[in-house]
Amino acid sequence: MQALIDFLPVVAFVIAYWLADFRTAVAVIMGAMVLQVAVTWLLTRTVNRMTLASAVLVVGLGGVSLVLKNDLVFKWKPTILNWAFAAVFLGSQFVGERTIVQRLLQAVAREQIVLPARDWRPLNLMWVVFFLVSGAANIIVAYRFPEHVWVNFKLFGLLGLTLLFVLAQAAWLSRREGQVQADAPRED
Repeated sequence: MQALIDFLPVVAFVIAYWLADFRTAVAVIMGAMVLQVAVTWLLTRTVNRMTLASAVLVVGLGGVSLVLKNDLVFKWKPTILNWAFAAVFLGSQFVGERTIVQRLLQAVAREQIVLPARDWRPLNLMWVVFFLVSGAANIIVAYRFPEHVWVNFKLFGLLGLTLLFVLAQAAWLSRREGQVQADAPRED
């Protein structure tokens, strides 16, 4: 459910773009992000750090983009956010007992995800690479393609890349978990 709520401001942005123009869409997503954070806080008394970081970037870069009348400033938001996530995930390789991906997956999963210790770091690094590639893809599309292509890429392209990556991760995890269960001592 939270993923759908997190996705709604992007949908509002694209619809505003299709109905009006880029600057109107930026103003709409800024308002939608503020509303999302406020409603989430009122309902749960907490706001996910990723959502908060995204909201700060949307409002900050959106405001700068509107004041300077420079659409590229706003188009950098997905790249900055993805590269920040890459840095945090990479940093978690060296700080703490568990990587970020291990903490997130074990917090979200209803059952404990059991992987050999040697598999958590490569899994975390896969996310680092994914975030770096997503950020780079965003910038390439922002600079080399017309505005309407970037808007569609923001909605469909980045979402599609994320879904494909998550499916690949699920397949990788299911093979790894199966190996752990097959290697585990039997309780007879």
